[in-house]
Amino acid sequence: MKVDEPIIYETQYSDDNAKQINEEIRQAYANKADQEYLIDYPTVYIIDQPGKQSKYRHDYTVYVGETIDIQRRTLEHLNGDAERRTDWQGLKNANNAHMFVIGHKHFNKSLTLDIENRMMQYLSSVDAVSHLNNRRENAQRMYYTEDEFVPIFNKIWDTLAAKKDYRYLFPARKEIENSAIFKASPFNKLTQEQNKAKDLILQRVQEALDKNETGKLILVTGDAGAGKTVLMSNVYYDLAKLTGKDGNKISLAMMVNHDEQLKVYQQIAKKLGIGDEKSVLKPASFINHYSPDDPVDVAFVDEAHLLRTQKNQGYTSDTANMLTDIRQRAKIVVAIYDKKQVLSKTQVWQGDSFQELIDSIGEENIIHLHNQMRIDAEPQTIEWLNNVINEGLIDTVPEDGKYEIKVFKKPQDMQKAIQEKNDDQNNGISRMVATYDWEYSSQSSPNDGSKYWQVSEGDWKMPWNYQVRKPRRTDDGVSYKELSWAQQPVTIGEIGSTYTVQGFDLNYVGVEIGPSVKLKDGKIIHVPAESCNKDAVQYRTFADGTKENFAEDLLPNELNVLLTRGVHGLYLHAVDPALQQALEEAAGKDRVVE
Repeated sequence: MKVDEPIIYETQYSDDNAKQINEEIRQAYANKADQEYLIDYPTVYIIDQPGKQSKYRHDYTVYVGETIDIQRRTLEHLNGDAERRTDWQGLKNANNAHMFVIGHKHFNKSLTLDIENRMMQYLSSVDAVSHLNNRRENAQRMYYTEDEFVPIFNKIWDTLAAKKDYRYLFPARKEIENSAIFKASPFNKLTQEQNKAKDLILQRVQEALDKNETGKLILVTGDAGAGKTVLMSNVYYDLAKLTGKDGNKISLAMMVNHDEQLKVYQQIAKKLGIGDEKSVLKPASFINHYSPDDPVDVAFVDEAHLLRTQKNQGYTSDTANMLTDIRQRAKIVVAIYDKKQVLSKTQVWQGDSFQELIDSIGEENIIHLHNQMRIDAEPQTIEWLNNVINEGLIDTVPEDGKYEIKVFKKPQDMQKAIQEKNDDQNNGISRMVATYDWEYSSQSSPNDGSKYWQVSEGDWKMPWNYQVRKPRRTDDGVSYKELSWAQQPVTIGEIGSTYTVQGFDLNYVGVEIGPSVKLKDGKIIHVPAESCNKDAVQYRTFADGTKENFAEDLLPNELNVLLTRGVHGLYLHAVDPALQQALEEAAGKDRVVE
């Protein structure tokens, strides 16, 4: 859609400038309409204060807002807000604070609120922004000019990104959109299904707090890519801004038993000022930090299917069930659960115990998400993937102008294609992944004297994840420690596992399907003897002495996680000759790479 250019006015952020900003705008713009769009129409504004800058690090504190009267609102911030809030006081006292005032001929209240919200999503995902000072999430639902929202925002951002002096504050949109923070941001605009779920969660939380309940459980379920993490992040941010009836903030904790996703939540909390080391942490740390005698108000658990149901050296609770321990330490627990993403025998519930839990909390406290939010594909492609994952059936790959499925005869050619996709900045982050069918140990070196544990087939090989030596910082000065595996530039030379990519998006994913996945009698089967994933294939001994093996469920789950990572494309190669042949026949000659 073609839209008009935005009007963007720049000024120093100070008392003196605020008092005469309307007059300055009139002097800056000869066109009376442009003056009106900035003075009389709704506007969006960005206040930025540069912090300590260095060769490797650029730092900004930023505030984003919207108003129908820019002069009055700026004076309110500088006077009243600066007296009540330390963040505004810091901006007022800074001698280098600066402001953009953004207008557009089609701006109305709802559209400016949406622009403000998306601007916060983008800026909170920028590496150079260390603090985003704002107290609200304002995504709108439906309104008359909603179809103009995205193109107008893109025009605004691209105009700001073209300003040479602000290239670190406003990098290219694609660079931001590929970041894990952007994809998990609480400022993502929710779908109708997610909004309905959010309203229900907030209602249940308020009811439980009013009744002073302890251990109330709300479960959010849905397949990989259903938008569960975005919903969780959004609800967490909303509650972080609320105060209870006693005037105090509601106490919150956010947990995830996944090192990569933990980094993302910690960065979001730090940038938005909504958490510390005791509020964004792993489940075992939460259980150690908090006591049943002083429970947290609301505990969030992302990827609760990764919670342990078995003791180990780092988790020695008498209950031997992390979810049970968390419920004892929280008034309300909001947990995401997807049984098709359980990957380890230590995460399996014994017998009917999980179903008994479901029955005990009641259907009214279980929220189901059904839409596919990650994979940008036509319904027939989603159905094809579901048939492969859930039924083990390989039907003809459907035509789809949005989503690319290719089958490669050689893994080295697939690796090259993923490298090319990753090099193209318009495509964003792409990575190779594999089923856990090749040996790996973080504690020892390979027995054959190789430098790395590797995924290999014939004369092709790639190092498993976390092995290639990484520099301290990226070329842009970002610390590698702050980045998830997929975001680290050097990992294009590694191959990921379920343990590094679970919960994350990749624009294109190349999946090396190892020897544990075979085709027999026209259906995909999983062969535990061919897998190196001990946590999935070994027997588990329960407290009552019974032993069970869960490989039949866990190995398909592993394949599910890998096949559902790609937003725009899925590249495939299988070690098993029969499976490879079936994939090639299903893809057709136009989608098979020789």
